Amino acid sequence: MPKRQARGEQRMAEILDAAGRVFAASGYERATTNAIAAEAGVSPGSLYQFFANKEAIAAALAERFVAQMREAHEAALLGADPSTLDWPELIDRTVEPILAFNVANPGFKALFARPDMPAGLAAAAEPIQAALLGRVESVIAAKAPSLPAEVRTRTARVAIQIFQAMLPMVLGSPPEERPAVMAELKKVLYRYLSALSP
Repeated sequence: MPKRQARGEQRMAEILDAAGRVFAASGYERATTNAIAAEAGVSPGSLYQFFANKEAIAAALAERFVAQMREAHEAALLGADPSTLDWPELIDRTVEPILAFNVANPGFKALFARPDMPAGLAAAAEPIQAALLGRVESVIAAKAPSLPAEVRTRTARVAIQIFQAMLPMVLGSPPEERPAVMAELKKVLYRYLSALSP
């Protein structure tokens, strides 16, 4: 029984990997379960044993992305107290793993890093948005503990919007230009967030 379960988990992971590639290449709206099944090398019937529809696949990808983002962010801040880091280092440690995650997961951008979220994706995106907002709020709280909660939330939302607005430019830059564009993004975030601290 455990062997069958492991095979099932492996097959689900392969389908999700394939879905990420299909979503990245075609976009959410044009992607089909048939295309995802073909990319995964399984029959559509096999895919439906694991996922009822495209929305279920997107929701499963969202869960995976939330877990991966959490791990990347925790690893970046491992052993560090955010309140003792200066803003440039804190922004580096926060932004770098999120950018690396986006580069490594093109399906994420196609699904969840977009301003025109289709209705079918809105529910799947909620855990990602909540996790990201929570992470940014915790960093802001560490650096500006006297900030009222509603201001902290608003500031985190603005910082995330700045990041998301520049993300297509960063990801679309040629590899040799990307570090310079990332530096500009960090500069904008630094100017905005450093004003919170006296």
